[in-house]
Amino acid sequence: MPITLGAIEAAAERIRPYIWETLLEPAPAIGRDVGAEVHLKMECLQITRSFKVRGALNALMQTPAGVPVVTASTGNHGLAMAYGMAKLGRQGAIVLPETVSPQKRALLEAMGAQLRFHGTDSVETERFARDEATRTGAVFISPYNDPDVVCGQGTIGLEILARLGSVDRVFVPVGGGGLISGIAACLKAAHPAARIVGCLPANSPVMKVSVECGRIVDMPTEPTLSDGTAGGIEAGAITFDLCAKWVDDWVAVDEAAIASAMKRLFYEHRVVVEGAAGVGLAGLLAYAAASPMPAGARAVVVLCGGNIDMARFRDVVG
Repeated sequence: MPITLGAIEAAAERIRPYIWETLLEPAPAIGRDVGAEVHLKMECLQITRSFKVRGALNALMQTPAGVPVVTASTGNHGLAMAYGMAKLGRQGAIVLPETVSPQKRALLEAMGAQLRFHGTDSVETERFARDEATRTGAVFISPYNDPDVVCGQGTIGLEILARLGSVDRVFVPVGGGGLISGIAACLKAAHPAARIVGCLPANSPVMKVSVECGRIVDMPTEPTLSDGTAGGIEAGAITFDLCAKWVDDWVAVDEAAIASAMKRLFYEHRVVVEGAAGVGLAGLLAYAAASPMPAGARAVVVLCGGNIDMARFRDVVG
């Protein structure tokens, strides 16, 4: 299925009854620091506290009724799938890595999700889940490597355009690339001059390195606060080509910058964000320091999620 503006608009109509249109909050203090008009897209306040519910619902609503589904997740996509299956009356299993955060696991268990655990890397977990779907006759729904999922995530772009009309820079956290691919597909169709900036933790910059190398790279990664974007990319992922086509710039940020961004968002905007969301703001700050934005530029940072173990969050914000 082509990932087009029309497909994203259709996804928006499909999922609208089940999601919230999240706030696009001005960030004047951050704007003064970077010399731009800055807005924060508050997907950390979305249902299930993550953007993932958009893509999960869009994919679920287009799978055959009565057929079970299997998915793989580091947590947020699993929460989205559990919510979607409950709302739509669907059955299925969620496969998580053994390293999933305790808070995300507890949330999934509280939602009554059928959980399985395998591996310590997202690629390993996804491979197992695909095999399980094949073995049981279920439909596998990838957390990112699926056109319907990508189009669902792209509905964020429609909401940005509806509020602002146009945007010059959009800073998006990147793991498997589903979020940035969908947003880029939407914004590039409406405003080709908009620059899409992929933001990653320096401890796990797999998509950035892959695009720079011209192929999906299998590389070791280090532990990171941004566990939602950590790990490898599935071989043949559609998001690799989409990122290579539509993402204009890449920025990798270290753990101190991620923690600082999370702390700033809490004290200036009173929001609890996970490490992946901190990557987006840290990316904006690093990008602006390296290459100042044009006068009057309008920038959006996508705060992709707010699911973090609270003990870990307290350690970060002090």
